[in-house]
Amino acid sequence: MKKFFDTSVLVAALVDAHAQHERALPHLDEALAGEVEMAISAHVLAELYATLTVLPVTPQITPTQARHLIEVNVLSVAQVIPLDASDYAAVIDRMARLGLVSGAIHDGLHVRAAEQAQADELLTCNGRDFQRMPPEPPTKLVVL
Repeated sequence: MKKFFDTSVLVAALVDAHAQHERALPHLDEALAGEVEMAISAHVLAELYATLTVLPVTPQITPTQARHLIEVNVLSVAQVIPLDASDYAAVIDRMARLGLVSGAIHDGLHVRAAEQAQADELLTCNGRDFQRMPPEPPTKLVVL
């Protein structure tokens, strides 16, 4: 089984104090154990680093710690799906057809990457965001 992890799931899994930590961590553990395939978009890497380094947790996660968390828990196991200009154009077209604006583009990029990866599931803690633009079957949206 291949699972696409959006940024919200990885943040929750990596940060013990996160409200969704206990729901997200088993999915990350499965990927780290090789029980499922993990896929992410290249964009997830940037969002994950940005989010980890500004989270209001004590102690704050330093840039070096964030890099280490990403290398050990994500890059070591994930299939990273790069998106090219045609993918971005397709996401913009899809968003325009759906009447979606602003930051929804980030979710759209994740949906596109999950579809490109042929993931069985797209995991998210932000169900409402993805329900506006769910992935096409056979990829299933799973809200933790």
